Amino acid sequence: MASSGRERRPARREDKRLDRLTPEQRSAVMSRIRGKDTKPELAVRRLAHAMGYRFRLHRRDLPGSPDLVFPGRRKVLFVHGCFWHGHDCRKGHMPRTRTAYWAAKIKRNTERDVASLDALRELGWDALVVWECELKDRVAVESRISSFLDG
Repeated sequence: MASSGRERRPARREDKRLDRLTPEQRSAVMSRIRGKDTKPELAVRRLAHAMGYRFRLHRRDLPGSPDLVFPGRRKVLFVHGCFWHGHDCRKGHMPRTRTAYWAAKIKRNTERDVASLDALRELGWDALVVWECELKDRVAVESRISSFLDG
């Protein structure tokens, strides 16, 4: 039987299915996941800029390092990936492998998100979260951003 060139790793006890990638391949895939300048974030940045808004990016002196910061308005905008931040939509599904790990990871992410939003409010900043799945409807996102920033 001919080899496919991919080795399978043995399943861990908590895995319900085998990972199709070797640990090295999985590591390479995961290392390419970005924390900033993601496609959804770039789409929101282009949209906000086209609407005439000017902003700062990823201010590390603010809780949660918001994706877009509008200093004169004291408003920030976060662009959340549905999977990574546990959104209740089709893209926010739980993986079939290592479910205990991913459930804990996503729970930590959502707890950190809530803490960041609370800390921003305490500092007098307003925050808006735009979800990755919402970007399908550009007009609705444009309306939300406009009413948030002008309201």
